Amino acid sequence: METIFSKIIRREIPADIVFEDDHCLAFRDIAPQAPTHILVIPKKPIERVALAATDDAPLLGHLLATAATIAKQVGIAESGFRLVINNGPNGGEAVPHLHVHLLGGRALNWPPG
Repeated sequence: METIFSKIIRREIPADIVFEDDHCLAFRDIAPQAPTHILVIPKKPIERVALAATDDAPLLGHLLATAATIAKQVGIAESGFRLVINNGPNGGEAVPHLHVHLLGGRALNWPPG
C-alpha cells in the first residue's frame, strides 16, 4: 500500500529525519502534539500493528528500542515520554502504515483522550 510514509522513506517527500537504520526511519511529526513528537516507522510496509505477522516480532521490538534510544538522544528520557501506536479508525490511526509516536517534553495527561 502506498502512503505518505512510503514516500518519506524513498525521500520523495521531505521530512525532518532524526534517525535511520536498515529497518526503520524516525522523523519529527509535522503536527506535533507535544514539544517532542517523533514518528518511528518500519521500512517494511506493515499496515497496522494488528496486521503484523508473528515473524515481525523482532521488527516491532526494534521500533520500541529505537524510540527509547531516540528519547535519550533528544533529551526526554530522564523526564519521561510516552509511546503510542494507533490501530484502526477508532484508535486514531491516520496513516495506514504502522508507526510509533514518541511524545515528550511536557507532562502528558492520563487518560490520553
